Amino acid sequence: MPVDPLSRRSLLTAAAFALTSAKGASKAPVMGSGEHTYEVTHDWPQLPDDLKFGNTHGIVADGQGRLIIAHTVHSSSKSADAIAIFDADGKFVKSWGADMRGGAHGLTIRREGSQEFLYHCDNVKGFVRKTTLDGEVVWVLHCPFMSGVYKSAKEYKPSNLAIAPNGDIYVADGYGKFYIHHYDGKTNYIRTFGGSRGEMDRNPGKETAPGTTIWPHAIAVDTRGPQPLLMVGERGANSRIQYFTMDGKPLHTLKDGVRWPSIFEFRKGLILMPDLKAVVTLFDADNKPLVRLGDGQQSDGRTYEGIRNQNRDAFTAGKFVAPHGACFDAGGNIYVAEWVEVGRVSKLRKLT
Repeated sequence: MPVDPLSRRSLLTAAAFALTSAKGASKAPVMGSGEHTYEVTHDWPQLPDDLKFGNTHGIVADGQGRLIIAHTVHSSSKSADAIAIFDADGKFVKSWGADMRGGAHGLTIRREGSQEFLYHCDNVKGFVRKTTLDGEVVWVLHCPFMSGVYKSAKEYKPSNLAIAPNGDIYVADGYGKFYIHHYDGKTNYIRTFGGSRGEMDRNPGKETAPGTTIWPHAIAVDTRGPQPLLMVGERGANSRIQYFTMDGKPLHTLKDGVRWPSIFEFRKGLILMPDLKAVVTLFDADNKPLVRLGDGQQSDGRTYEGIRNQNRDAFTAGKFVAPHGACFDAGGNIYVAEWVEVGRVSKLRKLT
């Protein structure tokens, strides 16, 4: 069988790392290839003694170069704060957000004028809210009953959201009934589209039709073309990235290089996609997979199964378990947060 070019690159990089390590020049894992080669530091943040990560779900970089992490908080943590902020060296700055313990999930940052704001999705308590970087609440959105698709607030479990250039907000109900809810910048409800929970329940292994969505976990606005488009990353039987117009009409679908998308991040025409199925993938300007980073998929096809709930000594250095969030910093370094019970945030320092 022909060798996948991305797999060939990974093998060459692994061989180069092994040779370098043998010479004693480096002990840190190296992943990627060419201009997308990175040295990896797992468990990069320096946590205070009273705070222990739970599942590390979201991570963003602010304009000061700080990294902001959303996590569920470990059961043994004395502090209940679900949002933790670290400086560029990984030193702890502050934490807050105890009321999101257990449910801190999607995390988005956006500059609006001279100020930056955070947008949070709590998939357990079922709300979306906007805060300052210090945790001051600006507004909160609860279950969109006006959509006509919910009988109970418990059915609504938002995973992530996207913000259009005009300020419109798109919330993915990634764990509830799978709909996308569209609001304007003042949080006025506009429309609902997607959704296929009923279809999935009836035929769990079947891909659904264009325009419907299964486990719509990742969502972003792609502004690289002549007009903004909404992209939705789906899991389960769909395992795809689906493009929509900004008013919810389906356009086209991408599958190459896609397993179970978590979020999308853009930089210089590229897309960074942490994939829950044990890999982080970079896509080029044409949405073609460019390089796979830290692919932890096993020979039998398993990824995080049986691993994500274990302690750190079960994790393989240089391999991801369950990437759930990722971001670039100003220098092109990458930070990856993983859906593991003890939490893990890794820094990928760009080498070339």
